[in-house]
Amino acid sequence: MNHNYSTSFMVEQSPEEIFAAINNVRGWWSEEIEGRTDELGEFKYHYQNIHRCTIEITELVPGNKVAWHIIDNYFNFVMDKSEWKNTDIVFEITKKGDKSEVRFTHVGLVPSYECYSVCSDAWNTYINGSLRNLIAEGKGKPNQNEQIANKHGLENA
Repeated sequence: MNHNYSTSFMVEQSPEEIFAAINNVRGWWSEEIEGRTDELGEFKYHYQNIHRCTIEITELVPGNKVAWHIIDNYFNFVMDKSEWKNTDIVFEITKKGDKSEVRFTHVGLVPSYECYSVCSDAWNTYINGSLRNLIAEGKGKPNQNEQIANKHGLENA
């Protein structure tokens, strides 16, 4: 059975603050972003020659949900060049008492993918580390790709 990669965390900030942080993609994922990340439409991400993708923001529901669709993707370290293409990334925000839950799901990123180990580790680093820090402390840790690539033995080809 294929399970989409998903993770979640709780913070004390409001759903509106969380929503704003998620849309500040340069603040938690990468400063190597081209295009707007806080309105419907496309933006592009790249890291050296290792990873690049085109993402369409398909849903923005303030304080509730952000959804992205991966239009195009390239990894230099996998055989199947279709990995990530036509997958979806969903951020869901739920108020739970005096806290808020952030649930991240990469729909289509499944354990059978060659990139699953690297990608799930990277998302864990960015979501549970950088995004959580941006929300809770006001400062994320974007651009950790080099450490992740080194950890997994990826080289800039």
